[in-house]
Amino acid sequence: MALDDRNLTVRLARTVDEITAAQRLRYEVFVAELGGGGDLVDHENRLERDRFDPYFDHLLLTDARKQGAVVGVYRLLRDDQAEAAGQFYSEDEYDLAPLRASGRRLLELGRSCLHRDYRGGPGVMLMWQALSDYVAEHGIEILFGTASFHGTDVQRLAHPLSLLHARHLAPEDVRVRSRAFQPMDLLPEEEIDRRRAMVETPALIKGYLRLGGTVGEGAFVDHAFNTTDVCLVMDTQRLNEQAAARVRRGRG
Repeated sequence: MALDDRNLTVRLARTVDEITAAQRLRYEVFVAELGGGGDLVDHENRLERDRFDPYFDHLLLTDARKQGAVVGVYRLLRDDQAEAAGQFYSEDEYDLAPLRASGRRLLELGRSCLHRDYRGGPGVMLMWQALSDYVAEHGIEILFGTASFHGTDVQRLAHPLSLLHARHLAPEDVRVRSRAFQPMDLLPEEEIDRRRAMVETPALIKGYLRLGGTVGEGAFVDHAFNTTDVCLVMDTQRLNEQAAARVRRGRG
């Protein structure tokens, strides 16, 4: 798999050195920039890693202008890979029983990040195109994974969390639930400042919502990573229907 846009290329990692480069970028974003941590973080070599890395596919965005430096990362874990790992990564935070019981092909997404110089550019779209190809290749039916708000003060996040609960809760048959349950309906819907809520919602989460993504019930406050997590769930059938509708409307 490889997608090119002049100097940017997206492909799966093929070597240990490429996975190490991904871990180095993750350190710069999740640890140095956002204040996260973890048991296997290597501060001396500036690597953010965990026990799941050997089981994931690592989707890389590289820049030929910087000798092929890794400037974007996405971790992908299919259900067959999760079986080998013993669980999905997000299973420590969320009860995934509804997804497992669905009998559908699952893909967990995680550790998505871009180097600060590439945010807002074409890189993220290239990575999503490559992800779409990966989903089609493996017959994936449901995508899911945790996405994070920076910080652990849920009261400061009351507007975006309440809006997610009020307007974007997953259908009951795929509604996963936080294991360390933090309610998201912190405000009555009529008190939510929707403009503030969207401003305070990270771009990645807003992107998933635009694609028809929904959220599980309850947030998970991750003190080790200094984040408040929500679990996003996306049905590829719904995504395909939305894409077809856009084509029918002439929007491409």
